[in-house]
Amino acid sequence: MKQATIMLLTTALLVIGLAPALGQSPQTEELPIPPRLAETGNIVVAGHSVPYLIRRLPVSSFPNLPDVIAGVLNGRGCMIPQTYQAHRPENVVHASLERVGTADWAVLCSAHGTVTLMVFFASDPEEPMALASTPETESLATHDRSGVLGFNWGIDPASPKRVREAQAAMEHHPPMLDHDALADTVLEKSTVYHFYTKNEWTLVDLPQ
Repeated sequence: MKQATIMLLTTALLVIGLAPALGQSPQTEELPIPPRLAETGNIVVAGHSVPYLIRRLPVSSFPNLPDVIAGVLNGRGCMIPQTYQAHRPENVVHASLERVGTADWAVLCSAHGTVTLMVFFASDPEEPMALASTPETESLATHDRSGVLGFNWGIDPASPKRVREAQAAMEHHPPMLDHDALADTVLEKSTVYHFYTKNEWTLVDLPQ
């Protein structure tokens, strides 16, 4: 009987001692629910309802992004959309976009149903430039036998050598670029190259 009483007292003391550690305070805050990483739905194409799937990654999936840029993206509610071809995190670009030797970034930001191509120069990372913007559901395409549409907008760094190769079929080559351009691609359709020079963005000349 004495042994049973001692065991009950010991158990009660343990529970009381553990209560703070178990987070039983009424002031404990709930963790926020993480945003959806994939969205499914249907859009009307040529009078028919067609399913789609868009995969996105949080900004935290790109740990090399400078903190100030990650802060701007998170502040705008950005997620990073992934193309249907993605096998690793993509659509975040690190390149010398402003001039030779700079450490700049470009990002596709998906927020509130719209995707925006944003460029962050190292010289002013808190003030990104928007090069293009479109409703997310306008960047969808069929890519396999399932008929489910997937996201088809991708960005990549483009070295001067890559741009020159893209210009190979031109009869008269323009001067070779002296720093990186930004490749802006609609998968299986076309690629354009954004280039920053003389304080403005231009499109690189390509074969017609």
